[in-house]
Amino acid sequence: MDIRGLQIFLAVTETLNFSRAALRLHISVSAVSRTIQRLEEDLGQVLLERDQRSMRLTPAGRTFREYAQRSMAAWLEVRSQMRGDAQLAGEVNLFCSVTASYSILAPVLEAFRVRQPGVEIMMHTGDQADGIERVLSGQDDVAVSSRPQYLPPKLGFLSLLQTPMVVCIPAGDCAVRRSMLSGDPASPDFDWSGIPFIVPERGVTKDMLDSWFERRRSQPRIYAQVSGHEAIVAMVGLGLGVGIAPDLVIQASGITGRVSPVTVWEPLPALDIGLCCLSSRLADPRVKSLWDVAQQTYGAAL
Repeated sequence: MDIRGLQIFLAVTETLNFSRAALRLHISVSAVSRTIQRLEEDLGQVLLERDQRSMRLTPAGRTFREYAQRSMAAWLEVRSQMRGDAQLAGEVNLFCSVTASYSILAPVLEAFRVRQPGVEIMMHTGDQADGIERVLSGQDDVAVSSRPQYLPPKLGFLSLLQTPMVVCIPAGDCAVRRSMLSGDPASPDFDWSGIPFIVPERGVTKDMLDSWFERRRSQPRIYAQVSGHEAIVAMVGLGLGVGIAPDLVIQASGITGRVSPVTVWEPLPALDIGLCCLSSRLADPRVKSLWDVAQQTYGAAL
């Protein structure tokens, strides 16, 4: 099975789109389609279910993707050894939030570029709550994510830093701020039931907030469920409700003057933020090199 065919298949699994895979590899869409068809014929299995609207991997496709990833990693390592060249080539798909791209990854990527100039980082940004799922599904090699309470067994996690979780309220005079300051949020008897909350749609911080309210034996009045901590901070700054967000996100938001932290009874635990990837992907020397650079960058700073 030729390496080029594996490269094309992996590009399709990452983009789930023949046109985007072709654009990434600088080949025609028909060449991508023919390659996938040939692989399916050789294997006697349907690898991708596709219609006019969407594309997804079949169970056989997921199994073959793991084989393709291992094979590509082994081939790159052998090629590097035979060339007597320590420099790697290719790309690493990396997912993170916009805030993480400059607040966390900047020193890592700067050091990685010096060490591995032949490896291209394909960065995708979005809600950090999606990071683990994107890695598990094979969409990305590595993601910046908060560590969940229960880490999937096939996932590796490299802790980089911890950031406090902050309950924040609007800094300007408004009904939300007056409601919060009419009592003492640091008291276990504070009544949260009438306070409008802007909450995460999903992820570690949603689970954290749900558990916190469960211990309060109280349910918040949900004003909005949003994707991403950046949106929570922005909406709090507009006076629309109370929210929780990592201090790192608040400080990087550019609107710190529009939100105020409040002390609450039983503060929320800090977020453990780091890199995650499938443990099997660390066999890829490009992924392992990025992992090592991140560990060295933050290990030196701790």
